[in-house]
Amino acid sequence: MTLTILGSGTSTGVPIIPCQCSVCTSSDPHDKRLRPSVLLEYDGRAVVIDTTPDFRTQALRERMTRLDAVVYTHGHADHIMGLDDTRVFYFRQQVPIPIYADARCMETLRKTFGYIWDGNYPFGGVGKLDPHVIDGPFELWGLTFTPVPVLHGMLPIYGYRIRDVAYVTDVSEIPEPTFPLLEGLDTLIIDGLRPKPHPTHLSLAQALAVVERVKPRRAFLTHIAHDLGHEATNATLPSHVQLAYDGLRLEF
Repeated sequence: MTLTILGSGTSTGVPIIPCQCSVCTSSDPHDKRLRPSVLLEYDGRAVVIDTTPDFRTQALRERMTRLDAVVYTHGHADHIMGLDDTRVFYFRQQVPIPIYADARCMETLRKTFGYIWDGNYPFGGVGKLDPHVIDGPFELWGLTFTPVPVLHGMLPIYGYRIRDVAYVTDVSEIPEPTFPLLEGLDTLIIDGLRPKPHPTHLSLAQALAVVERVKPRRAFLTHIAHDLGHEATNATLPSHVQLAYDGLRLEF
């Protein structure tokens, strides 16, 4: 299995329009961050977690030739607004794209992209989706996706555990009953927004505290704001923790 970080940035992306800070104007490509998403590839299949507004750019950069399913963490704009761009894979594959989300997120997708579910939409090419509402583990081509319930501010959302890898973005609090789902990890990819506290995301110190408690072999921080420069921040982190970056490929 290969996991690729499609985007490691916060909801505005980095650089931020029209910021002129040192990170937004950095020449380091690691400081160019699209909205947060990952691509899993295994056994000839391709599964994306979240379709960001940058999904088209991300798919072109990674030379994606197929898409077999989309799994959603929650229904915020920076995680869903690229859904329409999945239609090119439907046109190519001629199979409705399965999407997996909890009931709240699925309702948001139906409202936001109502024309996709309108069987009589007459105004242009529309993809087809195969929606699945989830509230527990599910299997995709032999790989089990286990939802990891967390809080994004006051909003309950999902991270996901796949084998010994967990992807937990947009989290501000991990409920105590969720911690057993994060035991024995090889790799944890977790929200680490900025140094200062934030009402809906883990700060850098809070993310490091989670890593210290969970004790994965390695950890990568994602959903990164322009407060954290890649090189300078990595120099301060424990040896088994790094900032994620767009295009990072992890082999399992």
